[in-house]
Amino acid sequence: MIRTHLAILGVGLIGGSLGLCLKATMGDSIYITGYSRSQASRDKAVLLSAVDAVSGSLEEVVRGADIVYLSPPVLQIVPLVKKILPFLKPGTILTDAGSTKEYIWEHLREILPKDIFYIAGHPMAGREKSGVEAATKDLFQGKAYVLIKGTGAPKEAMERLMGILRHTGANFTTLDLKTHDRCASVISHVPHVTAASLVTLLGRTGGDMESCIKLVGGGFKDTTRIASSNADMWADICMTNQKAITAHLKELQGILREVIDSIHRGNREELYAFFSSSKELRDRILSNASKHFDPN
Repeated sequence: MIRTHLAILGVGLIGGSLGLCLKATMGDSIYITGYSRSQASRDKAVLLSAVDAVSGSLEEVVRGADIVYLSPPVLQIVPLVKKILPFLKPGTILTDAGSTKEYIWEHLREILPKDIFYIAGHPMAGREKSGVEAATKDLFQGKAYVLIKGTGAPKEAMERLMGILRHTGANFTTLDLKTHDRCASVISHVPHVTAASLVTLLGRTGGDMESCIKLVGGGFKDTTRIASSNADMWADICMTNQKAITAHLKELQGILREVIDSIHRGNREELYAFFSSSKELRDRILSNASKHFDPN
């Protein structure tokens, strides 16, 4: 039996979940090697059966791999690729789980040999927890998974990658680089910045902190849940999608100024219209989204 050799660089929440899923669905038809920087993470990856073998040596992990799945924080992806290029066989497929795409491709296109193929990807799945111990085999099930057009990979490479990824049960879609980064900013990146800002606001309430904590309930927890996400990952995302994120944050500032002005003037009619229209729009968006994938 010919087995596909998949190398996962960054066996954390995303990489670990992919490994768990593929071992559960493909069994011995896939051989997974994993790379993590810490011995503790490597031990957990093997213990949880997210990989068949694990190492702190990039050469050991990627040598002979058919597909390399890159899932570290975004700013680590290009340096990792530079390190592994000497060990890759011709025809190797590189794909990633990075939340920003244009930055990565701008740098990779300058260094990739013609016989190494890059297919940019972004699974719209995650949790506020991080690390392989938070991984689950059904993390991608029903979620949107974006594959990016325009990185020059041949059709055969895409078909081989999809032969693996379809086992995740994700709903696949395609976007170009710029559209992806703009959409990811407004759907994911700015909400994370906003959630962290709300927690920071609570932290700056001074002497009211203890009293405020007594009132913390589902609303606060639901709104700020994603603020518990990995700080390295989100700092990198902001650094690699600066244009879109800053533009959308400025737009959000303008919306907040309008609300502040309505409250200051005591204009209930404007406030009602603001809340009513946002409710209707949210309900419509989620209704449409649920026809294609699980938005939860």
